[in-house]
Amino acid sequence: MFTEKDYLQIAKQGISIETIQQQISHFVNGFPYLKVLKAATVGDGIVRVEEKELEELVKAFDAQSGQVSLLKFVPASGAATRMFKALFAFKDEGKSDKSIVEFSDRLRDFAFFQDLQTVISKQDGAIDADINAGEFRKIADYLLSAKGLDYGNLPKGLLKFHHYPEGARTPVEEHLIEGTNYANSAGKVRIHFTVSPEHRSRFEALIDAVKPLYEDKFGVTYDISFSEQKPSTDTISVNLDNTPFRNADGSLLFRPAGHGALLANLDDQDGDVVFIKNIDNVVPDSLKETTFTYKKVLGALLLNYRQQGFAFQERIENGETSEELVEELTKFFEKTMYTLPSEGFEKLSTAEKLAYFQQKLDRPFRLCGMVQNVGEPGGGPFWASNPDGTISLQVVESAQIDMSDAAQKALFDTATHFNPVDLVCSLRGYKGKKFALMNYVDINTGFITQKSKDGKDLKAQELPGLWNGSMSDWNTVFVEVPLITFNPVKTVNDLLRKEHQS
Repeated sequence: MFTEKDYLQIAKQGISIETIQQQISHFVNGFPYLKVLKAATVGDGIVRVEEKELEELVKAFDAQSGQVSLLKFVPASGAATRMFKALFAFKDEGKSDKSIVEFSDRLRDFAFFQDLQTVISKQDGAIDADINAGEFRKIADYLLSAKGLDYGNLPKGLLKFHHYPEGARTPVEEHLIEGTNYANSAGKVRIHFTVSPEHRSRFEALIDAVKPLYEDKFGVTYDISFSEQKPSTDTISVNLDNTPFRNADGSLLFRPAGHGALLANLDDQDGDVVFIKNIDNVVPDSLKETTFTYKKVLGALLLNYRQQGFAFQERIENGETSEELVEELTKFFEKTMYTLPSEGFEKLSTAEKLAYFQQKLDRPFRLCGMVQNVGEPGGGPFWASNPDGTISLQVVESAQIDMSDAAQKALFDTATHFNPVDLVCSLRGYKGKKFALMNYVDINTGFITQKSKDGKDLKAQELPGLWNGSMSDWNTVFVEVPLITFNPVKTVNDLLRKEHQS
């Protein structure tokens, strides 16, 4: 199937031939469906923190934040192109709909309006005249193309999102400000952005410009780092008959493998508490308080659960083999970690049970914020069967479910919540052990999609998602968080919602 030249290209890509063969096998055979048993709900897999507990948990997190390593991890490589899909159709083809009417009517309400006004005035007269004349296709051209702000080609993180008296802010800046509140360890704020190579210099320039201002304003020191998706995480593309797809020059075609590829970037980081949140899920200062509260609540719970796990590991390490310890561990995993053992567990010896629990304790911890389902796409919280026969909580995407199975589809439709990429993780285990995150991936979760290149159809493959298959074998707890903490910007007009107007 491969030539000597192919093997050299694969090696240069940093991918093993075994991995390529595994990917080809997935194209041929597909990914096995995950068997969900029931939706996780409040009281049955989803923890609800009562109002009276919030303040106590926030205080607990604040008391520990200076003694642990904190990191804010922000996937920020996504382009803003899809934000402007309707606007591109309007600019290029004159296609209009109600979103274009809203955009035109409220143009002055966007945080980027002043920049747009400036660029048009420098090149082509006053924007007011264009507005009065209904020249909105021209205005859209200046917003989206390189002749103006070039927003159609930039990542979301670099766009002006929110108004403030002192000037508009980008999502990058909003994440810096968030970091000062809940990723602040004794005055040091560590934030890591994953970015695309072609825009990295722009991110670095923005950080260089605003970092001193925010350090002075908040009295902190920022440690900002960047990484790019690794070529070794790309996946091979195939023709519809599952033979390797080739470019015009005969070379193999590799494609970025989606969010799951970022696990390699996360694996390069370290921290006792790592907050993961998408670049576009930010709000103005007036609405940040709830986000701050619940991030600290999740952080406090994570540290609490982790410490319980460490205490058990210490007892096992010290040679304790009592039935009482086995009973405590059984209760901890069933009632706190929501992990049920496989059939036949009761027949195991005490030593075998302790070995099982030791293996389960020696895994990364994560807490996943779950918001009530209001029709947004996203992974849902479920109890699911695992390859080792255990049952645990998993974040499940619709593509992982056999929707042709009426019973499985019915179960999937009962989900009351979903995960908006709101995670708090620990990358360190007992005695500071740094986990090798690639060891906890379910390689049999993934997605196959149909694409095209140069007019030819092809099949592409995405790696297990960052928050589902890539973290399948983590100790997992779902915690309900308020819907107000989830405010993504999927279209440009989302910036007109009250949640994004300061």
